[in-house]
Amino acid sequence: MPTRILPAVGDPDAVRSLTTLLSQLPDAEPVAPVVDSTQLVDTLSRLAAESVDELPEVVVVHERIGPVPALELIRDVALRFPAVGVILVTSDASPGLFQAAMDYGARGLVALPLNYEELASRVQAVAQWSTGVRRHLGGAVDVFTGVGGTVITVSGAKGGVGATLTAIQLALAAQASGRSAALVDMDLQAGDIASYLDIQFRRSVVDLAIITDISPRVLADAVFRHDTGLALLLAPGEGERGEEVTDRAARQIVGALRSRYEVVVIDCGAQVSGASAAAVEMADRALLVTTPDVVSVRGAKRTVRMWDRLQIRKAEETTVVVNRHTRGTEIQPSLIQKITGTAVAATAVPANFKELHAAVDAGRVHELDGRSTVKQALWALAAELGLVNAPEGDVRRGGRGAVGFRRRRDGGG
Repeated sequence: MPTRILPAVGDPDAVRSLTTLLSQLPDAEPVAPVVDSTQLVDTLSRLAAESVDELPEVVVVHERIGPVPALELIRDVALRFPAVGVILVTSDASPGLFQAAMDYGARGLVALPLNYEELASRVQAVAQWSTGVRRHLGGAVDVFTGVGGTVITVSGAKGGVGATLTAIQLALAAQASGRSAALVDMDLQAGDIASYLDIQFRRSVVDLAIITDISPRVLADAVFRHDTGLALLLAPGEGERGEEVTDRAARQIVGALRSRYEVVVIDCGAQVSGASAAAVEMADRALLVTTPDVVSVRGAKRTVRMWDRLQIRKAEETTVVVNRHTRGTEIQPSLIQKITGTAVAATAVPANFKELHAAVDAGRVHELDGRSTVKQALWALAAELGLVNAPEGDVRRGGRGAVGFRRRRDGGG
């Protein structure tokens, strides 16, 4: 049976030289090349949706592929399509890059300029590996066929501004709309999501930190399935273990979640760690929650500036959410926008802790009354962020459970 090889090369000259050599390999069947990371993932997803057997045995990724960097793309392909062998073509054949490529999931590395014997040897070895994996698993290969979910991070300008409650309600709104949603507690030393939802758990995000290949089954074992349908990945019960989650581990965990769920909401807390910084950097939208008081707004400005200095996130790419807003306060959203240099969410969350008190103390914030103005605002914020369908009818009042938003017919993000 011929070996199907899919080249992923953005440079036209590199495409010609690579496809010419691949076509000369014995028993090789080169597939039409893809020119960027998005096209590669879409092509593999389409083939996997038909059958795992339709996937190519080998994918060859050129170092200058984009827009996703080559190593990140390799990790994504290895995670979603574990029976596909990936080869990296690179001008840097140093031991350091070789080790990094293996850590990210590559099965081989070929140096530039291309050499026929080396390429043939690598392709043959990777093809044999891929065929062996498929034979061993008997076709029962888990694949992530989604195109990638939306990742939202929620950080606090300082402690106690309501970031955790915001994250929980955003995730609940997405789940209630019919989208698969995951809620992650990346406040690794002081995470409170388990307390807000009154749950006991055994596994946490730390259990994924030492795993280099997070398969769908491994991920499913680590998450806690809540009664609402939310998939929860919680902070460790022992705060000191949070140091085990490095920025590299966080990237892999977020990537795995993005591949499995349509919406991923991450509570990053108010302290910046390597893991939370990586999550903010990877997020499609980064929210920064503040209250309309001088101390919190100064904290928001400080956080925005720090993210910019560390090249985590630019100010204009950050959205501030104003919590506990009242019309009478001197500090209004427009002033916060001017001070921080960020965008400010059009939806401000009103100050009404009386509505929350009983639910918070009972650890049942997921049962917050749909008539609550706070819940209505947070679910409206979810709609503003594109996490849910446009609310209609009774949903505008933040209905309970799955009644909250009408279900999408296509189930998409």
